[in-house]
Amino acid sequence: MNNLPFERQKYGGFTAYGHSKLLMNAFTFELARRLEGTGVTANCLHPGVVATNIWGANPPLILKLIITLVKPFMLNSKEGAKVSLYLATSPDVAEVSGQYFVKSKPAKPNPLSQDPKFTAQVWLWTEKMTGQPLA
Repeated sequence: MNNLPFERQKYGGFTAYGHSKLLMNAFTFELARRLEGTGVTANCLHPGVVATNIWGANPPLILKLIITLVKPFMLNSKEGAKVSLYLATSPDVAEVSGQYFVKSKPAKPNPLSQDPKFTAQVWLWTEKMTGQPLA
């Protein structure tokens, strides 16, 4: 939490991506806690490895080679959207909140993402960065 902009260490794309997912999950778990009893649900998910353009238009040659090799095993965007659509529309999870899903099934998230002290810190950091108090 003290180095989120990666100012005190070398920036690495994979590390930053991993941190962003941890923080999004922690934020979602804190949101779900704050929404308890309102009838509004908040869950997070891993859609699977989806073939996107996350690497940009001109990635380094080695990354282009890796992408070419693994792309046939990745989900297309329609398949990648299935978990999100399931959580948004299925009556099976209409009352479920504060969970992490993989392949439309509850899964175990990184324990840090559910630590109450950490989720509160993520919430406060988000308020600070946005300049807005969050509900």
